[in-house]
Amino acid sequence: MTMEEVLKVRGARHRYGDKVALDGVDLDVHAGECVALLGPNGAGKTTLVNLAIGLLSRQAGEITLAGGDPRHAATRRKLGVVQQSLGFPNTMRVGEAVSGAAVRAGMTRGAAGPILAEVGLTDLLKQRVVKLSGGQRQRVQLAMALVADPALLVLDEPTVGLDVPARRRFWDLLAERRAKGTGVLVTTHLIEESAAVADRVVVLANGRVLADARPDVLVDRLPDRTVSARTTLSGEQLSRLPGVVSVDREGEHVRLTTRSPEALLRRLLAEDPALAELRVEGAGLEEAVVALTKASGTAVAA
Repeated sequence: MTMEEVLKVRGARHRYGDKVALDGVDLDVHAGECVALLGPNGAGKTTLVNLAIGLLSRQAGEITLAGGDPRHAATRRKLGVVQQSLGFPNTMRVGEAVSGAAVRAGMTRGAAGPILAEVGLTDLLKQRVVKLSGGQRQRVQLAMALVADPALLVLDEPTVGLDVPARRRFWDLLAERRAKGTGVLVTTHLIEESAAVADRVVVLANGRVLADARPDVLVDRLPDRTVSARTTLSGEQLSRLPGVVSVDREGEHVRLTTRSPEALLRRLLAEDPALAELRVEGAGLEEAVVALTKASGTAVAA
């Protein structure tokens, strides 16, 4: 059974003067699905997201949010947005922030209570938001986004600056919502985190979609493996070994990219009997995204 589309973008094109930001982009997010939108700075991610949430008027193409036009206020009530950083008035308290969001979404202030409990903020109702930790403020934003029970959540770098426990708590909360049918679109530079949480990854560069697939499918497209070790062999010696694609050296520690790990390992051990700290790793999502954008003539921003 096909899951309901909560976001549908077809043939989106957008220009800023002579600059092409989007050049015929398609994008889908289905109910309960998490889609990560990745790509270098200037790829068109912000333009695409702003079109999806109704902040920009489309110049060409079709965009529907929960079956409606995202430029219409009634449609945007089916949308929740968590920004990378959101300023709060110094005197605003947690309960006020979330109840205010409920009213703006056309609901009663009482709708804030269950959401505050869901995200674990009930004990902080009277705390000023600006006095909270980064993870707590992020939960306030999430509560504000969830209070209208949105069909789609759009997250912009949602876990930047959070420690590991706070990140895990954030994604656990999102998993619970996804299980109830909420779709999630996340833009982030934390590529490996995307691999852990996203059902699909959409790679954008130069205003075009380079790939739209599961994270593991993108990784499997790369034949490369990484061999790391401590060795006294020179960079020139290493580059001549069979199957070596690239050499990255820091003192005696090296990282070799290869398409023939077995042949490389045999030669490494033969030429350097003192080889130590040997490790072989498969490519990750970050390497896959870098390879895609490099092939398109761009580079992923750190």
